[in-house]
Amino acid sequence: MVNQKDIEILEFPKVREILAGYTSFSASRDLALNLLPSSDYDLIDHWLRQSYEARRLLALQPSFSVGDCSDVREMAHWAAKDRVLDSLSLVKVKATLASGRYIRTHLRKQTHELPLLWSIAEQIVELPYLEQYIGRSISSDGEILDSASTELSLLRTQIKDVRRQLLERLDSIVKSPKGRKCLQDDLITERYGRYVVPLKVNYRSEMKGIVHDISNTGATVFVEPWAIVNLGNELREAALEERREVERILRSLSYEVGINESIISDNVNLITELDLALAKARFADFYKATEPSIGVLNKDSGNSECRTVSCLRLVNARHPLLTREAIPLSVEIGDDYSVLVITGPNTGGKTVALKTIGLLTLMTQSGIPIPASPESYLPVLDGVYADIGDEQSIEHTLSTFSWHMNNIVRILRSSGPQSLVLLDELGTSTDPHEGAALAQAILTHCLSRGSMTIATTHYGDLKVFAHATHGMRNASLDFDPVTLAPTYHLTMGIPGGSNALAMAAQLGLPDEIVDYARKMLTKGTRDVEALISDLNSEKLRMEGLRHQLEQETEAARTAKSNWEDQRKSLKEQEQTVLREMIDKLTDETADLQREVHRATKEIKKVKSRQTLERAEKVLMSAHQEMKELASQLKTSRTDCIDEEFASESIAVGDEVWLRDMDVGGTVLSLREEDDQLEVQVGHTRLMVGLEHVEKVKGLVMSRGSPELPRVVKQTARVMSLELDLRGRRADDVARELDKYLNDASLAHLSEVRIIHGFGTGTVRQIVRETLATHPLVKGFRPGERGEGGDGITMVVL
Repeated sequence: MVNQKDIEILEFPKVREILAGYTSFSASRDLALNLLPSSDYDLIDHWLRQSYEARRLLALQPSFSVGDCSDVREMAHWAAKDRVLDSLSLVKVKATLASGRYIRTHLRKQTHELPLLWSIAEQIVELPYLEQYIGRSISSDGEILDSASTELSLLRTQIKDVRRQLLERLDSIVKSPKGRKCLQDDLITERYGRYVVPLKVNYRSEMKGIVHDISNTGATVFVEPWAIVNLGNELREAALEERREVERILRSLSYEVGINESIISDNVNLITELDLALAKARFADFYKATEPSIGVLNKDSGNSECRTVSCLRLVNARHPLLTREAIPLSVEIGDDYSVLVITGPNTGGKTVALKTIGLLTLMTQSGIPIPASPESYLPVLDGVYADIGDEQSIEHTLSTFSWHMNNIVRILRSSGPQSLVLLDELGTSTDPHEGAALAQAILTHCLSRGSMTIATTHYGDLKVFAHATHGMRNASLDFDPVTLAPTYHLTMGIPGGSNALAMAAQLGLPDEIVDYARKMLTKGTRDVEALISDLNSEKLRMEGLRHQLEQETEAARTAKSNWEDQRKSLKEQEQTVLREMIDKLTDETADLQREVHRATKEIKKVKSRQTLERAEKVLMSAHQEMKELASQLKTSRTDCIDEEFASESIAVGDEVWLRDMDVGGTVLSLREEDDQLEVQVGHTRLMVGLEHVEKVKGLVMSRGSPELPRVVKQTARVMSLELDLRGRRADDVARELDKYLNDASLAHLSEVRIIHGFGTGTVRQIVRETLATHPLVKGFRPGERGEGGDGITMVVL
């Protein structure tokens, strides 16, 4: 896909070295160092999704790794060729088998959360019998254990007994009177695998035995006394038997490794693939990188499942080799223009911008997360070509111009409509007029081929050409108009000035030289530079206005929110007062009603019309008071009471509305002879005429409830589908999350998104611990790539 020269120009090998530093063993390190970009959409998508799953795995379990794995493929190969492996090699085989077993067992528990990683781990074949065989035969430091075989255990016991007897015999010789006289020192030593004592040379005839060595001075001979020769022979024979048994054990273990060569090698390959994905995740964590979305540039890709994109878009992209010094870069190319011309001051970052775009494209197509915002997306390209730098081929004695032209010729021959072409300082190192004309011709050729092309230049003619040509667009790297210092911020749509004269003056070039140079500029050049300067000043002014407008908009939004809160609070207070007043009036009316009943009974007894009239006046006064109150509060009550009544027949148990009293109640009994109803209103029972009530349609009330019966029109709350907890204090997270889940449940939302970001992981941990025990939560999962990744949690209610 990519020429090695372009890979080196864009410094991709340095990124591979950094990635290799995050691997756990030599096989995955070699894989990282040899990683190459691909142009296969499905393969790239697979790599990126593997990396995303690895980031999820490490986010949940930061200590997870492939363990003490080693690249034992060559060892297994030699074992299959009947070569006996040494004990340390076998220990490495055992550790690798144990790592594979651990990985498979662990990822089996997360098959749904990490399907791609599990699809790799699932293929690992466990060899527990071989792992146990090596484990009981060899210690972790490579020593053959007594438990390796019964024969070995017996031999070592025999060796221990014989050695003890031999040393006891020698010790008695050394401590004997004769020994003290004849021996140089009272010590026992070894020579050539035999135990000896240091005998003075002049006492050689005093102690019979076998001489195994003589000191450098010749004053001491090392003698094995005849008394221990047989024991020494027995010890030597036992040691030889032990060595043969150890060799037999190593041969047997090596044979078992050899017959499982293919399984062991395949396991190492699978573990290597997993470790590379984990290395990408660790790389992403350090560089704050994410997996961008990818797609193909057209719909004729032959793969209907491929996402199609119309442009390359990087948001807040940073060059990974600049670490904290990198200034975020946002750039877009495609749609209605495929050629982008970047201008700006010297040392303004144009070359870094080109390298950032090219390098992040190569990283993406190698399945490596890129340091850019998740909303970035890139097309899958068949080639990335770069002419960047001021190199010269000394070997071929080429000039700078010749070197660039040879490179551009190579690029134009190889690139096509699915390629990205990066040209730094196009047309330089030659006559400016010819260079500008040549640059225009090259850009026109790239435009006609459909290649995505990004070029940097200082030529004013190219700025005008890009502005006037359909399919091309200008962009500029900004500078501070006061200090003339570069800001490294890329602005789309506006060309930039080189500001060479202003910078030369600032660096100390005499004013008369600068002024003379300005006079030498053509009027058109001066006008263009003045226009660019005015555009940049206007751009800064517009950005200031935009910032001010955003602040004012936020202030207005806050004021509106406060006003809504106050209005809601006042509305709730109004409804509370309304209910209290109506309840109070209902109780007072009920008392009056009872007084009327008592007065009526007295009238029947005393036949006093005057008493009846007085009671009826009191009751009518109470009714009138209630009507007036109902009229005053009718507007306030409209939002909370549904006045849908039915003209159906009324029966016991129905809910009715008392029109005169403007309250609701439940029918307890019905007297058909005089059309009187007994109605329960709060804690009070009233007798009213049938003509004064209406049946309430669709109202549910609780018997004996003191609350005002009413039908509330529930207006669905406008709920946000996500809750942003980034920047919240840890103490506030659980409380805000609980309130949001309650509101979301009342609003009948089925799924919501909780944004907690990456950060230190504290907010994410609190969120997921809260969700795990919350009664309203049915389930939750980390976000997918494109949803926000592990910086969000999706919740099903």
